[in-house]
Amino acid sequence: MPVSPKKILILGAGGRLAGSLAECWRAHHKVTALKRPELNVADPGALERLLDSYDFDILVNGTGLTNVDRCEQDREEARVVNTVAPGVMARSAEARGARLIHFSTDYVFDGTQREPYTESDVAHPCGWYGATKLDGENEVLATGRLGMVVRVSWVFGPAKPSFVDALISRAQTEDHVEAIADKFSSPTSAVDAAEWIEPFFNLDLPGGLYHACNAGECSWQEYGAHALAVASEAGVPVRTTTVAPIRLADMKQFIAPRPIFSILSTRKLTSVTGISPRHWRDSLRDYIFKKHAPLSSTT
Repeated sequence: MPVSPKKILILGAGGRLAGSLAECWRAHHKVTALKRPELNVADPGALERLLDSYDFDILVNGTGLTNVDRCEQDREEARVVNTVAPGVMARSAEARGARLIHFSTDYVFDGTQREPYTESDVAHPCGWYGATKLDGENEVLATGRLGMVVRVSWVFGPAKPSFVDALISRAQTEDHVEAIADKFSSPTSAVDAAEWIEPFFNLDLPGGLYHACNAGECSWQEYGAHALAVASEAGVPVRTTTVAPIRLADMKQFIAPRPIFSILSTRKLTSVTGISPRHWRDSLRDYIFKKHAPLSSTT
């Protein structure tokens, strides 16, 4: 369904997801993308005044304190950024009849389930990051039908390097790379997410809670191994395409608990939009060929 041009205000445009969405949507919409230092979501009063100074049909919140270990240590900062700020945004959007699209995380689940989580499954975070994100979801959903929460997982995209970019970079100088083999989720292409979310610019579509990720599931090790195989095919001079397995329990530097299994079901998204997300392997292949193959031609 075609979507008429909208005035979109994107917060957190320095991030991987929000930055990629801004670039994808600029061709057909009037996009204003804010990032630091002009945006300070840790100051609720300043955030409210900033939002009052902009005119928008769609408000997109791509901000958040996402370092899960830092959230465990800096709990008040995490609460303000991940819970209080989304509430400010939700009320600002509601006051002008605009839609807020707020991004959340698979970390609202504890990972004990062994089938994909749906939106109706009870969230039970195992760490402070997930707890503050869940509270932020509730702030958004309390404001009415235009509020929309989108849970994503393992995001990759052109706006900012991710796990796969770091692994490809390491494999160009190292013979041995490794990744966690016993933690499972579904990667999310930020570029694909722009296509999945754009239909919700039509305010006739219901807001609420949605899961948005690519089809399929994998461990970090499988994710990385596929990335290196595709990079090699694209002509990137990697020294290995093998990713050695390590256990989550061996990551002694981790402070916060992580869910072992946090695969998200996207059936609701498909039922509302008619869009079935493609497999993460296909999305990742397109991303690597576009992002990394041109670099290989200069080496």
